Amino acid sequence: MNAQPNQTEEIKGIARWRFTLVMAVFACLIGAVVVRLIVLHTVDQPFLFEQGEKRTVREEVQPAMRGMITDRFGKPLAVSTPVINLWVNPQQINLQQIPLVAKDLGMPSPQLSKKIERAASQGRSFVYLKRQVEPEKANVLLARRIAGVYGEDDFRRFYPAAEVTAHTVGIVNIDGRGQEGLELAYDDFLQGHEGSRQVVKDLYGNVVKQLKVNAVADPGHDMALTLDLRLQYLAYRELKAAVSQHRAKSGAAVLLDAHTGEVLALVGQPSYNPNNRAGLKPEYMRNRAIADLIEPGSTVKPFTVAAALESGRFKPGTEVDTAPGYVRVKNKTIRDHRNYGVLDVTGIITKSSNVGVTYLSHEMGAETIWNLFTKVGIGQATALGFPGEAVGSLPYPEQMDALRLATVSYGYGLSVSPLQLAHAYTAFTQGGCIKPMRLLLNQEASSQCDQVMSAKTARQVLNMLETVTSDIGTGRRARVEGYRVGGKTGTAHKVGQQGYEDDEYTAVFAGVAPISDPDLVLVVVIDSPQGKEYYGGEVAAPVFSRIMEQSLRMRQVAPDDGKMPALQVAGGAQ
Repeated sequence: MNAQPNQTEEIKGIARWRFTLVMAVFACLIGAVVVRLIVLHTVDQPFLFEQGEKRTVREEVQPAMRGMITDRFGKPLAVSTPVINLWVNPQQINLQQIPLVAKDLGMPSPQLSKKIERAASQGRSFVYLKRQVEPEKANVLLARRIAGVYGEDDFRRFYPAAEVTAHTVGIVNIDGRGQEGLELAYDDFLQGHEGSRQVVKDLYGNVVKQLKVNAVADPGHDMALTLDLRLQYLAYRELKAAVSQHRAKSGAAVLLDAHTGEVLALVGQPSYNPNNRAGLKPEYMRNRAIADLIEPGSTVKPFTVAAALESGRFKPGTEVDTAPGYVRVKNKTIRDHRNYGVLDVTGIITKSSNVGVTYLSHEMGAETIWNLFTKVGIGQATALGFPGEAVGSLPYPEQMDALRLATVSYGYGLSVSPLQLAHAYTAFTQGGCIKPMRLLLNQEASSQCDQVMSAKTARQVLNMLETVTSDIGTGRRARVEGYRVGGKTGTAHKVGQQGYEDDEYTAVFAGVAPISDPDLVLVVVIDSPQGKEYYGGEVAAPVFSRIMEQSLRMRQVAPDDGKMPALQVAGGAQ
């Protein structure tokens, strides 16, 4: 009887012990939670706040818009347009969403999946999906709010004139840094400075709130060129047609303002489209008007004659006997196309007599020739600041024996770029002085004008150049109806591995118009024309005529040959 109450008491003791244990454990758990909360709100609060900020607050770069490049009238040649760079965090994206992303981007889904999976396995948290996407297309994908897919603002360079101005304007890479042409030469000037801001973003990369602006994006400077896009287009069109017609290797044309030396057109062939670089060949990117060197051939004879006139020993009417049509100098025979007999100095230019200028150069000596050639810029840098600009070459007087002096006098044994040659011809149009060339309209025009010959000599040579386009000259096909035109043909054998090639030529025409008051200087070079026609007067002169005619009329220059009525400017007096 007594055993049963004891047993009951024992059971009650065990139950109390279990209850106490459970409550003690529960109390410990509650205590631990309370302690942790206290720690989180005191000791760890700064750390947690920092980590929370890192997951919500972002330092966002604000790209700077690159400066615009325009022609002299403000027509855009290079502009920056807003785009969006799309990127993905491989650690966040659901792989099942990749086909949808690929569809929106027009990309193969398996290729994109492989790319993202590989990046995820490498622990990467950033991979570009596609850069420089039009905002309309990018926003279609971003609107789907796919976790791990983000967009960032950027700018893409666009070239409205495309291949017409590609060589001069140049290009930028995908990061907006200049790679060629003026884009490279003036990269820092055009680039601008990036800004930054602090923003709060949600899981999908959308900006929820802007906290502060750390630095405002500073856009790059705009740049205005001296180019006239109208003249650039027509020069490019005519040059391209000529290169195609004669199946030539390449070509170049330079058009300068005869009064100021400003570059109005600068074109080359072949060219490329900077807006679509698929299949682009490096040789297409070469600015042949500036970077290519040619032996100018007979186009330098006017400078030899100018040196002779400046010496005071010769006048335009001074006679020179070129019979029998050739002359032996050391071990080489220098020939004319035929025996011209007695020619005056003007006739030497008209007929482009190699024998005649050889006689003049030997009478004057190497020092006299070298001095004038150097003064007009032959073998000298043009200082345009253009990347890859060729300097050319001119042998020093002590390097010129009788033979080399003769060849230099008619355009062999020296080299110039088409741009240099055009600049040299401005000495005849500016009264014997020569001004620095200018390609940037932003730069203040220099008042410097170096006198390289007398105004009298410059005018005399201009008059001689006009005879070249007469019925008895070599440049008849360079004529422009309604205008007095002067210039000089040039045909030079090209140098090969074994010396000068018999069937490879450079055809050149350099000239000015109108002669009464020169407005434009134009040089046309056709490299390696194929076919029956290869002389400068046959190949380059007609291109000169077409470009010059349209340019003069576009600039509303009045005809001066007395055979046509003067142009009437719209709204002008009758």
